Amino acid sequence: MTLHSPSPASLPHPLWRVTALLMVLAAMLFLGAAAQADELSEVQRLHLSGQTAEAMKRADAFLAAKPKDPQMRFVKGVMLADTRHNEEAVAIFQKLTEDYPDLAEPYNNLAALYASTGEYDKARSALEQALRTNPVFAAAHENLGDVYAMLASQSYSQALKLDPANVTVPPKLALVREMFAGKTRAAPMAAASAPVAR
Repeated sequence: MTLHSPSPASLPHPLWRVTALLMVLAAMLFLGAAAQADELSEVQRLHLSGQTAEAMKRADAFLAAKPKDPQMRFVKGVMLADTRHNEEAVAIFQKLTEDYPDLAEPYNNLAALYASTGEYDKARSALEQALRTNPVFAAAHENLGDVYAMLASQSYSQALKLDPANVTVPPKLALVREMFAGKTRAAPMAAASAPVAR
């Protein structure tokens, strides 16, 4: 079957106007989405090239017009985290999890921020939610493994403190510590890239 677009002359007058209006709206939506993607890409490019202040200004201007946009909000959260404005980043990612509970990426990045401050139970909880949301999210699985390893390290350290004569704990503790040798507390956590609203 071949689909044909009706010519304006073949349509009744009101139907022609509706069809034309729908075509204009579709074009505007397409162009709007392309412009949005361009602005998101530009903000990310500016940030990655060290022009974070300019990137933040552009993100703020974009969000002033589209305050609910999940991708730009996510990128702003990443920029805040990268510039050590962790409380503000946490607030953004928390709000994203409330507004878009089906997106796993904000939970993952929230967990990375929690882990960077040693809040491993909160990080574990956030990662478990990310994986309930998206069970095939590899970065969240990796990060959850890192959080479990850090929790194991804390438990082994506590066990050794309570029973210094225990000879089975030191090798386990050494193994876990070896996993993170030369890395900062937050280094094992992989951050997610900008989510796509589903």
